[in-house]
Amino acid sequence: MTTKHIIISCLLLATSALVQAKEIKQPANPDPNPFYKYDYEECDFCGCGSTGGGMGYGTIGNENFIGIRYIYQRYQSRDGIFNNSPWVEENFNTLQLWGKIPVTEKLSVTAILPYHFHNRNFVDGSSQSIDGIGDLSVLAFYSLITPKVDGLYANQQTTFKHMLEIGGGVKMPTGAYDRANNEGSVNPSFQVGTGSWDYILAANYSVGYETWGLGVLANYTFKTENNADYHFGNQFTYGVNVSKVYNTLSIDKIIPYAGLAGEVYAENESYGLPVADTKGNVMFARLGAEISFGKLGTEVNVMLPVHQDLNAGNVEAKYRLGLHLNYML
Repeated sequence: MTTKHIIISCLLLATSALVQAKEIKQPANPDPNPFYKYDYEECDFCGCGSTGGGMGYGTIGNENFIGIRYIYQRYQSRDGIFNNSPWVEENFNTLQLWGKIPVTEKLSVTAILPYHFHNRNFVDGSSQSIDGIGDLSVLAFYSLITPKVDGLYANQQTTFKHMLEIGGGVKMPTGAYDRANNEGSVNPSFQVGTGSWDYILAANYSVGYETWGLGVLANYTFKTENNADYHFGNQFTYGVNVSKVYNTLSIDKIIPYAGLAGEVYAENESYGLPVADTKGNVMFARLGAEISFGKLGTEVNVMLPVHQDLNAGNVEAKYRLGLHLNYML
């Protein structure tokens, strides 16, 4: 068993032992009508060198935290240009160090440093594996609208609360990029880094009613050409999420949630020329739960495709799985 598999096993065991405990921070006087936001979605297609695949920049409860997250993505790509070309099985694994650090009451900074280890298996029995540190993402978020408090006490606060948050940041080319992985007919996103400086704009609006929360998000990533003259296409991401809070005697809070998340990818370019069959879109149904216990928290979620058209049908998303373990600040 390799070191990276030991790390994953420890994370899974810790998550199980905590019964997927996840903390939702409360004010000094607990609010009976809590407000919750939806986390940001962002990923390069198949998680190549970005945050590792559409699992977001933060948590449903919008806490400040430091932690570790594991993301698994399953794909298959057609090895050839014909309809009867064989399929290649692809497994994308990512471990992330991540955190959300408050700067002021309305301003926070989020940083994510991934470690990728991917592999794919060909029909002839051969395989290919790559691993390494991915691209570091750093973003700042500012709250334009925060939940309104009408009175001095919790029971005087408004039933409806809403929030608007905007952000922006950069993805740095700290991960290795290998142009050879872009050649041929197999998935061009089989990388640990894009090799490019990319820039991100994000917006999130949320509304809460009693123990229910609804959030809508949109963000756009502007990608640039790397030093190997390859340019991954820009990406638009959107999503909607519904959540509900449950209090129990044994666990601080349980927040199940469900929603949809979509990604749209523009066409890649090589030496300034379009690369055929590299654009596409995918929509996922997302289901998960966050649970808190003291200062420790965790989450498990799964994403299943409900519609997709990736690389002219030459790439198919199967599912994504995410787990995290955080310490709340």
